[in-house]
Formats: sequence, structure tokens, C-alpha cells
Amino acid sequence: MVHAIRIHAPGGPEQMKWEEVEVGAPGPGQIRLKTTAAGLNYIDTYHRTGLYKLPLPLTLGMEGAGTVTAVGDGVTDIKVGDRVAYASAPLGSYSEERLMQADRVVVLPQGISDQTAAAIMLKGMTTEYLVQRTYKVKPGDTVLFHAAAGGVGLLFGQWAKALGATVIGTVGSEDKAKLARAHGYDHIINYRTENFAERVKELTKDAGVPVVYDGVGKDTWAGSLDCLSPFGLMVSFGNASGPVPPFEIATLAGKGSLYVTRPTLVTYTAKRADLVNSAKALFDVVSSGKVKVEVPQTYALKDAAKAHADLEARKTTGSTLLLP
Repeated sequence: MVHAIRIHAPGGPEQMKWEEVEVGAPGPGQIRLKTTAAGLNYIDTYHRTGLYKLPLPLTLGMEGAGTVTAVGDGVTDIKVGDRVAYASAPLGSYSEERLMQADRVVVLPQGISDQTAAAIMLKGMTTEYLVQRTYKVKPGDTVLFHAAAGGVGLLFGQWAKALGATVIGTVGSEDKAKLARAHGYDHIINYRTENFAERVKELTKDAGVPVVYDGVGKDTWAGSLDCLSPFGLMVSFGNASGPVPPFEIATLAGKGSLYVTRPTLVTYTAKRADLVNSAKALFDVVSSGKVKVEVPQTYALKDAAKAHADLEARKTTGSTLLLP
């Protein structure tokens, strides 16, 4: 028997229990792996609270890395002993060992450690699709990213800067402002002391930006629309402050014929080829040194409830790992 973090009812971090679970042999198309590191992501809190409803009881965690210990029938491109990583359903990375669909994992190249992979798979592939596919960031673009000191934010700042963009980020403290500046951001706005929409207009000489990347949600939605130039794109990819409220679609016309999209990593990596290509682009940009990965905090896997509490209290920055 191995241990895992499970919930039996939605709610706060206190619902997370360190329990014994049984992991069987892999079935057709599956692998069994021993977890070496699991990534902590804000979406994990949505699964825990029931904002995103899933059948219970539930083992949490979308992202992780580990070593393959067994393969099922039909698995030909992954072998026992391979180091692999993933950031997709089915959930279950908060476990010492688990089963996983073989077509949802990628083999790690030399030079990418298990801990690096577990820290970047979900956040890094999210960054990849944001800068390369949802809106293709080009040299000379000025873009706005909310929560610049978060896990995706620190990767985004570096990647967008490497693509030649001028990058504006919002943060909630001076410490986070300093961190964001060290990760590619040209301009930092402290949303607690400044009106970010007014400041963006100042920085762009009233032109606005062609794209806003917003993982915050409710608190930044209205102001973000005011930051966009005509025909601009609002990319709402998360809701850390709560879901975006209903809005009148005519608002987009009045603010300049704006576009809105609500992308997810699930869709952008649904096809095996897209998953492999996204991971390769991520590993390449990290290996090149253009994007550096830092893990400011780690927790024992059994202490995942504490990690969730700190994440929701905005006490963490960058990537966080849970270690078995």
C-alpha cells in the first residue's frame, strides 16, 4: 500500500487526508510510475473546493514527474526506468505511486530534472500556448499579464521578453514586484496602490495593449477590458479571485470590438502531437537558458494541506513542489 492525499467532500484544506491507497497493475495503454515530485497549481484548489466538480473520493493533483515501474499492454514508446512527466487528467499526482495513461506523459530529456519538470509542466505548457498559440507574441508587442509573480507569471515574463515583447505585469506587493522585474518584466504595477488600467494607458500613451493575459478573474476583469486597444484580445485563463461575473456581450463592442477567449491546457494538449510539441517547446526554451526555473518553496507531500493554505493566502511565489 502507498499513501496519497485524498478528499471525500469538497471544502477547505482541512478536507485533505493522507490515506493509504491501493495501486494495481497497469492496464492496456497505461503505465505505473513512482512519483518523485508533484506540482502545486491553483487549479488544484478548484478541484478541492468543488468549483470544478469531480466524482468523490478524489486524489488531487494534475502535475507530476516520476519513474516508470511497469507498463501495460500496447505501450511501446515508454519503458520501465524512463523518467516521465505530465500535466493532465486523470487527477492523482498527490500520490506516492499511481497509474497514468501512457499517451498523456512525455519522456524527460537529459538536462531536465524530475523536480524541474514537475515545477513547469502545467505552468510551462500553459505559458507555451499563451505566447505561441492563443496570441502569438511578436517582437515590438506590449502585453499585460496579471499576477506576474505567480508560477505562470514568472515563466511568462521571461518567455515573452525572449520573443521581443515589452512586458507589463501586475503584482500585490513590493517583494513580488522585485521578483517579477528579475524575470523579464519591463514595467510593474502594484494593483494595491495603483489603478492598473490607468497606468497601462499611461505606459502605452493611451494606445492600450493588444492582449491581456488574466488568470485572476473577477477582481481584474473589468479593468482588463479597459487596457485593450481596439480589436484587442482578452485571454481569461483562470479565476484565482473568483469566477468572472456574467457580462453583456455588447460591452465588447463599446470598448473597441474586443475579442475574448477562455482557453484551457486540456484543449491545447488534447491531441498527443500537440502535447509532445508543447512539452518540447518548453524543454527547449528552458534548456536554452532563456527561461529559468526556480522553486522558492517545497512541502512534504503529506503536508499538502499546508501548501494549499499558503497558496490561497498568497504566501507563495513561482512554482511549488510536493515531495514524497
